[in-house]
Amino acid sequence: MQGNRRRDTRPEAALSSRLHALGLRYRRDYPVVASGVRVRPDFAFTRANVAVFVDGCFWHGCPEHGNAPRANSDYWRAKLARNCARDERVTAALEAGGWTVVRVWEHEAVDDAAERVAHAVYLRA
Repeated sequence: MQGNRRRDTRPEAALSSRLHALGLRYRRDYPVVASGVRVRPDFAFTRANVAVFVDGCFWHGCPEHGNAPRANSDYWRAKLARNCARDERVTAALEAGGWTVVRVWEHEAVDDAAERVAHAVYLRA
């Protein structure tokens, strides 16, 4: 798992490029503390209090593309369940702290994802 990047993945880079082309400015991997939980969204729009996460289909249990490995299945089932539970906790904490959370799946079309993010930012600005 050490070979898996924590940030600057291809889906993040594509979304970053599209958001920048739309004229949106953001902070990358910016630490946010909300409701006692410290989290680093992939994109943080600090003036609008919008946090964006680009979730990988495997790691975050995508209902369309997520799959359970057959090797060491007990470990992976528990690991992926913990990831999903953490995502829910982080989303709840940020929303309780006054942030809007946008979660984007890695398989989503970049233009559609950028439009959802822009809409959330413009609503909060």
